Amino acid sequence: MSSYGPKQLGRGVNSNPSNRFERLELSPDYSDWTEEDLERKAKTTFYKDSSRSFITYNKSPDIGYDASINPYRGCEHGCVYCLSGDTPVLMASGKIKILKDIRPGDKLIGTHKGQHYRYYTETQVLRHWETRKPAYRICLEDGTELVAGEDHRFLTERGWKFVTGSMAGLGVRPFLTPNNKLMGTGAFSSPPEMDTEYQQGYLSGMIRGDGHLASYRYQREGRKNGDQYQFRLALIDDEALARSHQFLKAKGINTRYFIFQKKQENHREIKAIRTHSKPQVEQIFKLIQSPETLSLSWAKGFLAGIFDAEGSYQNNTIRITNSDDTIIRDLLSCLELFGFRYAIELVERLKGKSLKVIRILGGLAEHLRLFHLTESAISRKCSIEGYAVKSNAKLQVKSIEALGEMLLYDISTTTEDFIANGVVSHNCYARPTHEYLGFSAGLDFETKIMVKTDGPELLRQELAHKNWKPQVVGFSGVTDIYQPIERKLELTRRCLEVFAEFLNPIGMVTKNHLITRDIDVIKELAKSDAVSVAISITTLNEDLRRVMEPRTSTAQKRLEAVAELAEAGIHVGVLTAPIIPGLTDHEIPALVKASVAAGAKFVGYNIVHLPFGTKELLEAWLEEHFPDRKDKVLNRIREMRGGKLNDPRFGYRMTGQGVYADQIKQMHRLAKHKAGLKPSSFKLVTEHFRVPGRMVQGRLF
Repeated sequence: MSSYGPKQLGRGVNSNPSNRFERLELSPDYSDWTEEDLERKAKTTFYKDSSRSFITYNKSPDIGYDASINPYRGCEHGCVYCLSGDTPVLMASGKIKILKDIRPGDKLIGTHKGQHYRYYTETQVLRHWETRKPAYRICLEDGTELVAGEDHRFLTERGWKFVTGSMAGLGVRPFLTPNNKLMGTGAFSSPPEMDTEYQQGYLSGMIRGDGHLASYRYQREGRKNGDQYQFRLALIDDEALARSHQFLKAKGINTRYFIFQKKQENHREIKAIRTHSKPQVEQIFKLIQSPETLSLSWAKGFLAGIFDAEGSYQNNTIRITNSDDTIIRDLLSCLELFGFRYAIELVERLKGKSLKVIRILGGLAEHLRLFHLTESAISRKCSIEGYAVKSNAKLQVKSIEALGEMLLYDISTTTEDFIANGVVSHNCYARPTHEYLGFSAGLDFETKIMVKTDGPELLRQELAHKNWKPQVVGFSGVTDIYQPIERKLELTRRCLEVFAEFLNPIGMVTKNHLITRDIDVIKELAKSDAVSVAISITTLNEDLRRVMEPRTSTAQKRLEAVAELAEAGIHVGVLTAPIIPGLTDHEIPALVKASVAAGAKFVGYNIVHLPFGTKELLEAWLEEHFPDRKDKVLNRIREMRGGKLNDPRFGYRMTGQGVYADQIKQMHRLAKHKAGLKPSSFKLVTEHFRVPGRMVQGRLF
């Protein structure tokens, strides 16, 4: 846990846990501050958020909407992801790339959950960082090794588990233990060195499998010699053609590109390379002959070349087909050299010459071993997308060894996972925003704010786009939309004006009275049932409010906001959130009663949830302000979270479970009944959505 440090006046936390990623090159100017200022104050600095999209999406059933916006970027809470920089990662092309060389925009293989299995699917890298932190070596039964940070998670036969943890106390969480089995195929094979022998093997497999190489001797009238020498290689896939052209050039053989077949309605364009030079054609004849003794490098190249020329990968089956007995002989020799098992099938052809089909046995693990060991050129043939995450690989954890502090690398992907050295590894799409911006989730969250200055303009563009489908947008994605700077910037108000132009429904959440400034705009949305407002009230105790939420409106001002919104005809309610058991739960009856009296049409709640770094912040905050209640609060949270301080599962993370969670639920229900609050039938609708300036049924909006 980070040291708590000197008290920062007017702030909720004092500590700044170390950021797990690289810091931004931004330094606030504190030159005019006195020594006392530096010790007791924390200046707020604002940075321009220049990202080019505004509406974000989630798939959480706990939230109630899929889309949200926020002009001010706070921190989203997620997991850490840290691995050694030389960890091989599976690309969407089927090839591998080490983690430190991964970049945003790269296409990888991740997974998605199906009805019975997880399935491999393409994913995209969103962000990439590096950081120094304690590292651990995880060794598996089959020899697979991974170096990862203690907070990294791997998929096991019993779900996601951290590298380290404990059964009780502050570090309680699911963690790897000996004999846990990780999910995947096991360690990736190292890619080949494309030396001279590899190049010759590749050209032998490719040209013998799919090339045209011949010489013709005949007399031509008027010429001394009519002999013709021809080499041609025509392929649909440019990757294999370019590699062949490059490897031939390295041998001093210059070929020329040409269009072998023009693109037609039902046929792709086919490019080719060729040469008619007698010395070069004769050199190619010699170059592609099988060596007397197979070397490992030549064999890898040959397998890559023959697979690019004659291979296919469909329905989790690799097939290589040819009718030439010498090619089949060389193919089988190369497979046996590396220990691949295979089956041979005969397919009769109309003219009597049979085809031999070689199938590679062993499932996905062996298929990936072939792809990585040989590194064929054609990416489309190596994709494993759609295949189930299952194998017989021996991936039981044998040991976990502490290595000390190391430089580790982080990424995030659209599927929230990826494949690291053959096992499924987790990263969280919703990791703390401030942390992946280079800040800490502690004091930085409150003092370094990213501001979306062009948010209203981007919002207008996205709502007007032809692909936008009218839907409820959460207007408070992460941090409060009415923080103090909103008085000056008015970004929230301008976004409201955009929503009013389009009449796209929104759900607003805030804990600040400043929302009443915008009642005139919110009323326009209310006329079309396009807005619902929730005012968050945590406590009626002003002393507690000052240390818990020091820069927010008082409870009385929030209740006044509820009254003003209700009087204006706006559907408004209250969220008694978050409830901190052992600290604020006893206030539920009074909170509900005051809310209904102010005009709230609904009253909801959620129980404090503490993903990752926020656990440390709450513990330190309790130690500073309520040391006598610290253990009681933390123990009650654990009671509702299955012995942990956090339960990230949908359906439980907001309300908890168990006896105490049920008591809070019943207390809330009874309080609403006593206050006379009746169930609300209000529903946000999209039927009035319009695009300004677009003609709809004879009317121009």
